[in-house]
Amino acid sequence: MANSAWSEKILQLLRRMNNFYLPGSCRPHCFRFEINEAQVGWIPPHVASLLARYPEVFTPPHGGAVSLCPSLDTYGRRSEAVDAVLQTMRQEDNLTCLKGWRDEKYSVMSKFSDPPMMWMERAATSLFGVKRYGVHINGYTVSEGGEVSMWLARRSPTKQTYPGLLDNVAAGGLAAGVGIKHTLVKECQEEACIPAAIAEKAHPVTTVSYTYEEENGVFAESQFVFDLELPREFKPRVGDGEVQDFYLLPIDKVKELLVTDDFKPNCAMVVLDFLIRHSFIEPDTEPCYQEFVAGLHQTLE
Repeated sequence: MANSAWSEKILQLLRRMNNFYLPGSCRPHCFRFEINEAQVGWIPPHVASLLARYPEVFTPPHGGAVSLCPSLDTYGRRSEAVDAVLQTMRQEDNLTCLKGWRDEKYSVMSKFSDPPMMWMERAATSLFGVKRYGVHINGYTVSEGGEVSMWLARRSPTKQTYPGLLDNVAAGGLAAGVGIKHTLVKECQEEACIPAAIAEKAHPVTTVSYTYEEENGVFAESQFVFDLELPREFKPRVGDGEVQDFYLLPIDKVKELLVTDDFKPNCAMVVLDFLIRHSFIEPDTEPCYQEFVAGLHQTLE
């Protein structure tokens, strides 16, 4: 593929994963989701109309915002009240995303550095546009001659989301109350059978952030990215069944796959960031270098 065609495919990926910022998105019509006057998300209009049936939990839209009722004044009360509403909505079976209920609790806060204000079921987070955090690991090897190859995972065909697509060697969402490094070690062990003694050598390198909208709502996500140089003799193995296979591929092949429909989109962004940071993509030879960097680090306000 010619360089210009490859670059355009990457730009298309970044536009898709940041389409909430683009003209024509639902953003101008969304309501701010507020707790104690602090914005923690964006609620699409069709969701706001459903929430209006629960005035004991959500205030009517006012000044462009939907808020939790002031009487819900603790972490526990907020979490339990919203969860009860979501459980009811789940039974009504008219929101596709709630069919993927995971029984995973995600923290809700304005910024990652803020104390969580409540927890919310992972499958429901897109209905409120709350920020979701995860951990992604770039597993790679370096040959004696200095050539870099990357380990990629092929997701299980039974995965709830993006079945059968290429993924990072290990990745996972950040559950409420669980640390970043703990999540990294756990996901490495569970998904790729990478021992803790190796996984703990991973280096935190950046975050990749983006916001996109789909039928299921607004996905505001930020991934904590780690690089992990794996021993040349080590081969990841399928662990918990979320992956069907692993491949060790040269960087040129990884770069080629990056612009195909075979890659889970946010994982493609994490790999793109790796290619930039390790100088496999350079500003002298990539005219869209700045657009790539900007597209990987969009922060939702």
